[in-house]
Amino acid sequence: MLKGEAICLGSDIDTDLVIAGRYLRTKEKAVWAAHVFEDLDPALAPRLSGAVIVAGRNFGCGSSREQAPIALKEAGVVAVISPLFARIFFRNAINVGLPVLEANIPSCSDGDEITIDLEAGSFELGGTTYPFTPLSPRMREILHAGGLVNYWRGKA
Repeated sequence: MLKGEAICLGSDIDTDLVIAGRYLRTKEKAVWAAHVFEDLDPALAPRLSGAVIVAGRNFGCGSSREQAPIALKEAGVVAVISPLFARIFFRNAINVGLPVLEANIPSCSDGDEITIDLEAGSFELGGTTYPFTPLSPRMREILHAGGLVNYWRGKA
């Protein structure tokens, strides 16, 4: 089970809004985490530890930079829920161990508590349980291992 407080965002959050290109001159993940969503809301990064991002459609569109899901994970984001993810962002997120769940969200308010059951393929928000598009068994294994690198290390 994963738990977190919702931070609600709109649609079309591109990877440049997640982490602006000007911060990619460094490979320090802590720098990326400190500047997550800076161009969207400069006060948002400190609130991300333990948060579940609930976004509209097309989360992770734009550049196919894997630093975007890494920055979210490094900032302490528990998971991202969206009705639709850009495909490369979705796979990069799984590969770095960040749960990304495709679901329609009826409504969301910042601070709502969300409990996610990856095995059951559902989450609870406001006392109601909602399904999400099930992740494949291998994707769940990768997430449980903490990412693709750890997954393969465990297989060696």
